[in-house]
Amino acid sequence: MSTLARVLSFGRDAPSDLELVERYRATGDPAHLGELYQRYVHLAFGVSLRYLRNREDAEDAVMEVYEHLASALRRHEVQNFKSWLYSVVANHCRMTLRRRKSAPLAVEASEELLEVLLARAPAASEEDDADERLAVLPQALARLGEGQRRCIELFYLEDRSYAEVASLTGYALNEVKSHIQNGKRNLKLQLAGRA
Repeated sequence: MSTLARVLSFGRDAPSDLELVERYRATGDPAHLGELYQRYVHLAFGVSLRYLRNREDAEDAVMEVYEHLASALRRHEVQNFKSWLYSVVANHCRMTLRRRKSAPLAVEASEELLEVLLARAPAASEEDDADERLAVLPQALARLGEGQRRCIELFYLEDRSYAEVASLTGYALNEVKSHIQNGKRNLKLQLAGRA
């Protein structure tokens, strides 16, 4: 086979993410994990940098997550490695920020979520505008229970489907819908209390 033919056939012969996950789980061979991680190291770094806002901290987070994957992949059923890795990296960064007492909340407010919340909220007074509510949304999210907060973050802020949220959190589909519905109601109440 010529060099050009080998290069052109490489993409077709490369194992899928799921195949690499299954091979790693079956053999524990770090080469499979390394190949899989190499495909998404840019994603892990980008997510880490968005949360931690410091290149060195983001690089450290990427290495810490890689070390964590060796055991985590053997404990968890992973059907979509890219989505799962995103969730693992984001959670790692959130935990890092929580350990830093003075760090700002990592969750960025979503205008779409605010619009959904305000659609049925009581009318705001003249001095209470959407910008003010948008500014307090991260704190309101942080006051929710873990299940509600996590489901809302995934669904609205990370634009995940109900099925993806269920897969990433381990909640049943009905639990996910309930957490999102109840979380929206609780956020509305918190925001209305500021009106």
